[in-house]
Amino acid sequence: IDGVLVRGRTPIPAAKQCFRNLVDRNGKYKVPVVFVTNAGNCMRQTKAEHLSDLLEVEVSPDQVMLSHSPLRMFTKFHKMCVLVSGQGPVEEVAHNLGFEDVVTIDMLREAYPTLDVVDHNRRPKDGIPPTKGLRPIDAVVLFGEPIRWETNLQLITDVLLTNGNPGKTWNTTQYPHIPVLACNMDLLWMAEAKNPRFGHGMFLVCLENLYKKVTGYDLKYEALIGKPSMVTYNYAELLIRQQAENLGWSTPVKRLYAIGDNPMADVYGANLYDRYLQTSRCSRIKMQGKSFGGTVDHSAEAVDVPQVKSGGAAGVFGSEEPPEGCSSILV
Repeated sequence: IDGVLVRGRTPIPAAKQCFRNLVDRNGKYKVPVVFVTNAGNCMRQTKAEHLSDLLEVEVSPDQVMLSHSPLRMFTKFHKMCVLVSGQGPVEEVAHNLGFEDVVTIDMLREAYPTLDVVDHNRRPKDGIPPTKGLRPIDAVVLFGEPIRWETNLQLITDVLLTNGNPGKTWNTTQYPHIPVLACNMDLLWMAEAKNPRFGHGMFLVCLENLYKKVTGYDLKYEALIGKPSMVTYNYAELLIRQQAENLGWSTPVKRLYAIGDNPMADVYGANLYDRYLQTSRCSRIKMQGKSFGGTVDHSAEAVDVPQVKSGGAAGVFGSEEPPEGCSSILV
């Protein structure tokens, strides 16, 4: 969205005309459209309303995919106590995604008031208040770049080095740490400024290097979500298929087109997903050949692409024919 349809809060002029061409005289879309963004500091409804206003066409929440949207499929974490980092309504976002026991950075600061001391104005004024204590943190979910990087970096590190109990002493030899799920790996993104701005990927670089410097170990991610991850494009395909079904299409979607301005996120991710689709297609042909007693071209096995473990389009639509490929378009 950023850099393709808008620059900051200003729509790119050609974007409006483009979307007028995608809807009929009644304002209904002629083809399935999904808005995939690595932003994640709001609810889908809010983003849909914002896009509707900018593009002057109706955008529904079901057409909006934020960086954290695929977390709905990560059900094994939904009953865990998770620490969430980012900005905006992070607690509301987490609950909306299915997480039941959510702790924010502000809640952690309040429970352990001596942990965040970089800003002298935020230190406890009258002595050391008692800690309130929280249930141990089971996992960390990073939605997007926070406002106070030093606070989040400090408290997340505290949680990782104490096995989810930040009131305890660091243990730099305990490894691996509790699970970390990160959304939005963009190092840079385009706003109104002439040059790119730091994104959440830059915050992740800081966290990774701090953890490595203190422990000597690499920070491990349970999942990386958002473009260019496979699970993001798999989830986008799911939304595309659902829209095609709602439009009354009787034939499956043949090809996906991913349009973006970031070669390392939009284009790279689309090309990875195209490779995944091609490999899956070769595997199906191979299996059909075996079932009919025919010979198989084993060169199809040459492409090794990790399978998307979280279900997604294939898991929901079962045997429906997947797209033939995913074409990337750089703008």
